[in-house]
Amino acid sequence: MTSKVHAAHILVKDERKANELKAKIDAGDNFGEIAKKWSSCPSKKKGGDLGWFGKGDMVPEFESAAFNAKAGDVVVCHTKFGWHVIKVIETK
Repeated sequence: MTSKVHAAHILVKDERKANELKAKIDAGDNFGEIAKKWSSCPSKKKGGDLGWFGKGDMVPEFESAAFNAKAGDVVVCHTKFGWHVIKVIETK
């Protein structure tokens, strides 16, 4: 069972942009470079890297998306902050 996730994310305002960015990443574009260009979160300076987090550290929708993905997965989810493109880097 996963107890911690190391993830990066890109925060945007609308679903269309989130899906467009995910498609670029799925096609091989660099996640970190896209995060630096498009994310509205301060983590964009680090390519979207959020570091390690455990259960209860993030809002429920984000946590669910991150903990249900596998290392290497890129998923999209919506929270009160906007639309997130989440890349799971590793789990433990």
